[in-house]
Amino acid sequence: MSQPDDVFDPEPEAPEPPADGACCGSGCDNCVLDVYQAQLSDYRLKHWQWTQRQAAVTAAAHNVPAAR
Repeated sequence: MSQPDDVFDPEPEAPEPPADGACCGSGCDNCVLDVYQAQLSDYRLKHWQWTQRQAAVTAAAHNVPAAR
């Protein structure tokens, strides 16, 4: 996947962990810890995808085939 040089592709930011004591411990359906884990999983995927794009852009800039 190639991108023009002027495409802004910022590094994804990790989600903020919940504050200490944010979980009430009562097994809520939308527990802050579960929500955080889901956000963290999403971040890890997006960050991995971003690193792959950055590697491809760098390889293209140096005329080197990108690793697969």
